[in-house]
Amino acid sequence: MVLAVIDIFSGADFLIYPLGLCSVLMVYIICERSYALRKNAVMPQDVVDAIVDGKPITGGRHTVLSRIIEFSEKHPTDPSAVKAYARLQLNRMERGIPYLDVIYVVVPMIGLTGTVWSLLRVFSAISSETGLPDPVKFTSGVALALSATLTGLCIAIPSLVGGGYLQRRVENYAAQLDVLLERILARNADKTDSHS
Repeated sequence: MVLAVIDIFSGADFLIYPLGLCSVLMVYIICERSYALRKNAVMPQDVVDAIVDGKPITGGRHTVLSRIIEFSEKHPTDPSAVKAYARLQLNRMERGIPYLDVIYVVVPMIGLTGTVWSLLRVFSAISSETGLPDPVKFTSGVALALSATLTGLCIAIPSLVGGGYLQRRVENYAAQLDVLLERILARNADKTDSHS
């Protein structure tokens, strides 16, 4: 099994390095964003309940929702600034996710380039005397050449799935934040009216 994996990597030749770099980036982005986009780090349920019920907000510090609330409390008379700040927070949540799309597109092309490169070497090994390749070497060479494409696809598919999952999570949070933002702005307006 280990030898088969080593053969697959050797078939990708020097392009295994960019493929390896892309795979490390993909794993890092998916793990980091999955951790950063957990519910308690974005909008803890106790804070959401407090906003919906109109109760005093306690807890949930250092979360996306608490940062928006703190900003709104500092700028109670500027709802457009609060909305812009909320959009900025959403943009921060998407950080890194577009790179998964780049990896998804680029990695299969790198794998295909590795396959073509390896096939060129296989076909250049055809005997000039007989005009025929050694069947065993030719077959194993073609199989190794295809390993670069296989490696690229094995990286691209998790990138596509991970990127889609994380983007959907951000979109869900954005929809929930839109509703909560209206409540926050209404609460600020009520406070401003009561002070005037």
